[in-house]
Amino acid sequence: MKTNLLYGQTGMDIEVPDHSFIVEPKDLPAMENEVEAIKQALRNPIGTPPLKKMVKATDTVAIIISDITRPTPNHILVPMLIEELNHVPLENFVVINGTGTHRDQTREEFVQMLGDWVVDNIRIINNNCHDKSTQVNLGKSKFGCDVYLNKDYVEVDFRIVTGFIEPHFFAGFSGGPKGIMPGIAGIDTIMTFHNARMIGDPLATWGNMVNNPVQDMTREINGLCKPHFMLNVTLNKQKEITNVFAGELYEAHDQGCAFVKEHAMVRCDERFDVVITSNSGYPLDQNLYQAVKGMSAAQKIVKKGGAIIVASECSDGLPSHGNYAKIFELADTPQGLLDLINSPEFKMFDQWQVQKQAVIQVWSDVYVYSKLTDEQVKGAMLKPTLNIEKTLEELKQVYGENMTVAVLPLGPLTIPYVEE
Repeated sequence: MKTNLLYGQTGMDIEVPDHSFIVEPKDLPAMENEVEAIKQALRNPIGTPPLKKMVKATDTVAIIISDITRPTPNHILVPMLIEELNHVPLENFVVINGTGTHRDQTREEFVQMLGDWVVDNIRIINNNCHDKSTQVNLGKSKFGCDVYLNKDYVEVDFRIVTGFIEPHFFAGFSGGPKGIMPGIAGIDTIMTFHNARMIGDPLATWGNMVNNPVQDMTREINGLCKPHFMLNVTLNKQKEITNVFAGELYEAHDQGCAFVKEHAMVRCDERFDVVITSNSGYPLDQNLYQAVKGMSAAQKIVKKGGAIIVASECSDGLPSHGNYAKIFELADTPQGLLDLINSPEFKMFDQWQVQKQAVIQVWSDVYVYSKLTDEQVKGAMLKPTLNIEKTLEELKQVYGENMTVAVLPLGPLTIPYVEE
């Protein structure tokens, strides 16, 4: 039978065995009037007064956005926030791009993300996690590091965090406090947030918010300089808005996570020999670093010794920035990488993504369909495939004619699980 995977900006059709199990969340329709829904959420928020009543005309206001690797509809959310706060002069606003450790966005990319009007009229900055002169030290975290957050964020009168909520492979869910930590944090703080112990904790996983050290740390650090208001949305596979959650950071985010969990969790009776996954298409499948999320979702339901096939366009390469590609040169096997990363003396930013990937590779083989060269894919200790259907046929030689197959067309927008 034919099925469609989210891939790049157009998607891709593939033929899979008729007995394949398609694993995807409930397909929710777009809101009939998303603009009105957002307006009502700002005026009738969860756990706070209406947004406009919270902000004085003389206040300086920071709006935190997620970067270009996320499909957050910033072009809708940011202008609506500014319009709702139309008693505040435009020069009092700053939009801070929550890049975490990712690369800066260009002016052209900001136009793509925010629209011409915002770029022409509002001050916009990229967070620079490596430049301490752009950060403020807020003290110590109970997790053992100094807390550095963006100076422009800390020093304004009113702070708003935006984002979208989806399952996350070690924070449980994205959105909410993750917009601040790691979005606009300093590298020292991010390194602790993403250290081997935190990432390797079994409770740091898809859909879990209880005693998850990663979520606990992001909430602790938000508490040191809390956003006064949160505006998050949920999206369907067409990247259309399906719900809006606005108001007090933790309460509104919890309600959003519960909504996503109800629709994204899919129970499977057993594990499969082969799991085909996407990385939910553009913008999340821009590079191989991000594609680890799709691999991780598939690992939840693939047999030990099985095979994962991930379709991720990787139009932005591995990427070329950061240490992701470099870390693979430091060991010969995925297990060797895990041993290295888990050694107390090892500390290199981007290690968390390699750690998650290596755990998956120790469990199963991983094939990658992308625009990368075979050398790039092999350099990351993965197996390239130029044709998913042909690879499926070849895998029958390993797992037999009755090979079981599951497909995650939306990749990490789904949380599949097996009760074991």
